[in-house]
Amino acid sequence: MDTEPVTIQVFAQDPAAFSGDLLVFLMEEDIAHPGDFGKTINRVVQQIWETGDFKGGKDQVFVFYPALISQEARVAAKRVLLVGLGKQDDAPHVRCERLRLAGGTIAKRAGELKAKEVLVVLPKDFLLDAVEIGQCVTEGMLLGNYRFDMYKHPREDKDAPVRVERFFLHDGGLPQVAVHKGLERGRALAEAANAARDMANQPGNGWPPSAFAEYAKKLSKKTSLKCKVLDKSALQKLGMGGILGVNQGSAQPPHLVILEHRTHKNNPTVLLVGKGLTFDSGGICIKPPAGMEDMKYDMCGGAAVMAAMQAIADIKLMGVNVIGMVPTTDNMTGSAALKPGDVIRHFGGKTSEIINTDAEGRLILADALAYGIQTYAPEAVIDLATLTGAVIIGLGHHYTGLLSNNDQLATRLTEAGTQAGEPLWRLPLGPEYRKQIDSRIADIKNAGSDRSAGTITAACYLQEFVGETPWAHLDIAGTAWDFTEKSYIPKGPSGIGVRTLIACLSRWEPLKPVAKK
Repeated sequence: MDTEPVTIQVFAQDPAAFSGDLLVFLMEEDIAHPGDFGKTINRVVQQIWETGDFKGGKDQVFVFYPALISQEARVAAKRVLLVGLGKQDDAPHVRCERLRLAGGTIAKRAGELKAKEVLVVLPKDFLLDAVEIGQCVTEGMLLGNYRFDMYKHPREDKDAPVRVERFFLHDGGLPQVAVHKGLERGRALAEAANAARDMANQPGNGWPPSAFAEYAKKLSKKTSLKCKVLDKSALQKLGMGGILGVNQGSAQPPHLVILEHRTHKNNPTVLLVGKGLTFDSGGICIKPPAGMEDMKYDMCGGAAVMAAMQAIADIKLMGVNVIGMVPTTDNMTGSAALKPGDVIRHFGGKTSEIINTDAEGRLILADALAYGIQTYAPEAVIDLATLTGAVIIGLGHHYTGLLSNNDQLATRLTEAGTQAGEPLWRLPLGPEYRKQIDSRIADIKNAGSDRSAGTITAACYLQEFVGETPWAHLDIAGTAWDFTEKSYIPKGPSGIGVRTLIACLSRWEPLKPVAKK
């Protein structure tokens, strides 16, 4: 897990002096003058442009070797790569995404060319401010450069792409201070999202519940975050029957991992809760074997919260206090495992009849939500969880499901997701869905009597534990892995949610009171 991070820094010299493996220029489509890249490069680019071999179209790339063109090229780089940005869109979030995609393309092409040092010259006339340009290109490159190979035996493969070791950004005429600021923010967010991917890629025996606790403790030692870990005995004293119930069939003890980012006592507090189910067999209601190996990804909500807290500390987020909580266990079939028909008592006293032991995520989240709200009195709560297969049926792998009791919070998250390239789609809540989890013998039951509206009824269960606190639930079951494939998001875990949370929290303002009906 402690892989050496890829370095990225500003390159202040003339790009022609860069002697690394790959010099990259970003170009827009069908503009009258392709740009000013210096006399030699400009002549070559103009020639390529006129022949029609490269016009700056979306996803278009062109590689040439300056040393083969002229012995007096005065370009020290081994190769030059042109990457097309396409036509500019009016919407800023679309322009941001174009730069991320270009960054991912750069990382991918550099890997194929086995380039270990890459310099990217930023586009001066692109219609975004310099901070955003630096941030988005950095995000795309670092996310696109991601590899997880810690369990692979090193071997010589001449055809295999390599990982870029050092990226450089040249301001291209933009204010260098602003570019550096964007670079640092993009680096923090990409490294955090990649950390979430690392956690998710780990097998269940490589990332047990204790790994979340260990990771949080390490973060607290090297950052300003404060860490608290509630072990099994503490959970028993607090009466957290949801976490303990799911854990009954496991050989691994459960934990409730808490990280605190404190800015000022007068600032609002936001609570983040992530489902940390490190492997889900389904329990007594065991899952079919086909695809069960993917259930190591059932902790992606917890990974997103843990990584978001890492980014929050890295960028030194101001203006809001943030509490990150990860309830963590696995869901196994041991002799003491929870059974259908059992009744558990959650933190705070609410009882729940267990209908389906494979509807376990809501049980551990419920305890964390209730405890977090009582302990920290947050202004708002956001939870993330790979909660239901039903959300994949409804939204596929392209949108995260969003359910909320507060329109302002839902709107903020939707806008943040759009900005981050991680779109959300809101689904309804209401009493007509809530009645589907009425129990004859307990306060509620953990699953409806049929499969209809499964994503919504799961959220209704969580809503029972938040009271009047503004709350939003992100069901990331469809987007945590196999998310829309992009140049900067390869197959496998996506790290979804990390950048959306930071985008939302970075612009946080107190929520307006909602008039009671």
